[in-house]
Amino acid sequence: MPPTPRQRIAATIIERDRAFRAVVTSAGLPPARRSAPVHERFPSLVRSIVFQLLATSTADTIHARVSQACGGQVSVDSILAAGAADLRGAGLSQTKADGMIDLAEQVRDGHIVLERHGRLSDEEIVREVTRVRGIGPWTAQMYLMHTLGRANVWPAGDYGVRNGWSILHGLAAMISEDDLRREGERFDGVRSDVAWYCWQAVHLARLAK
Repeated sequence: MPPTPRQRIAATIIERDRAFRAVVTSAGLPPARRSAPVHERFPSLVRSIVFQLLATSTADTIHARVSQACGGQVSVDSILAAGAADLRGAGLSQTKADGMIDLAEQVRDGHIVLERHGRLSDEEIVREVTRVRGIGPWTAQMYLMHTLGRANVWPAGDYGVRNGWSILHGLAAMISEDDLRREGERFDGVRSDVAWYCWQAVHLARLAK
């Protein structure tokens, strides 16, 4: 029986860097990647804004409050109806609240067309969404990976990816963003899954303590 696409991805990563063999064995195959429906794209960008520079538990709590402020349904209309003051009341910083309003206005006014993101390149999408106040490369990369299912995203500035890479390679100090960006060059085509395995390495290291 021929290998599945996910098996081929895991094998390719190990072939290009044997330091990943152990985490592939422990974590299993990478997740299947598929683009989310259009109606999920705006809420996912809002969620990514919430999660910027926050611990997961804190971000989950604030995101639930944002959803509550939006009447239980995060959408362009509900974000605009809530307004920056209610979003701030949910626990967001002023920058994040303003960013969500700016995102909603740009989608409403047609400056960002979420329906066409499935047809645009990664670079075109990053350029478009980073025009929004408060959305930087990290948020755009998480959107590409987790919402649009893109396979070749390399978030070299992500703390977890840097940490996981350093764990897997037994580095005494955490790898720098620039060095990690260079390391990613040999993983062309499977970078999103390399990042996923780096996150798994951090998770497994915590479980082992």
